Amino acid sequence: MELFHNKNTSKHFLKENIDERKTLHQNLDFTAAEQYKLIRANLDFTLPENEKCPVIGVTSAMRGEGKSTTAINLSYAFAEKGSRVLLIDGDLRIPSIAKKMQIESSPGLADLLRGKGAQLSEFQSYIFKNWYILPSGDVPPNPSELLGSNRMKNVLSALREMLDYIIIDLPPVNIVSDAISISSLISGMIVVIREEYTEKKELERCFRQLKLSNVNVLGCVLNEAKSGGGAYGKYKKYKYYRSAPKGQKS
Repeated sequence: MELFHNKNTSKHFLKENIDERKTLHQNLDFTAAEQYKLIRANLDFTLPENEKCPVIGVTSAMRGEGKSTTAINLSYAFAEKGSRVLLIDGDLRIPSIAKKMQIESSPGLADLLRGKGAQLSEFQSYIFKNWYILPSGDVPPNPSELLGSNRMKNVLSALREMLDYIIIDLPPVNIVSDAISISSLISGMIVVIREEYTEKKELERCFRQLKLSNVNVLGCVLNEAKSGGGAYGKYKKYKYYRSAPKGQKS
């Protein structure tokens, strides 16, 4: 299958209007950036050994927990060390990657799944040449079916031949079934939890759904963590757990 073909199109990234918000990629403060590097290192130990180009899903139980920001920063952390990384906006219902990165939202994933070709270089980041960002494209009427389709399987298979890591931002598990539908096509899932925001019952429901669907949970990222030891600890905004934390506060 020839998924990516040459096209004489202008690069769709808008180099102006670089996002200055401090929670994203190169604008992160030192401590937050180090936490993402730690997550990156932990994932290298958690991911299946000798797997070519792991595909990592990033989801949450509810909306507003920071999964999209986590997906962006994690993919940036992998690209920063020199890996060829593709970030995919797989939230085809309420996409946010294009807006956060201030790039055009189309062409994107939905267009590829409809059979439209594209060249990987079209999605090259202006920050790193080895960091690619695939937005959602036009919102389709059947996101769940598209994400779990043979076409998605073929798209990921073609991409894995050209990359070292693929990270997919997915909708919350408790809202729609999209993250579950793609679970058989990914290496594992990261669940983002926001401290003092995520409800315990919602988190338990999320993990119950993932377990029933045999999803390989790689770990959890605790976003906006306020706990920690000493003066250093209070600045930690991101923590990583290899499995679901017990006794999560609501």
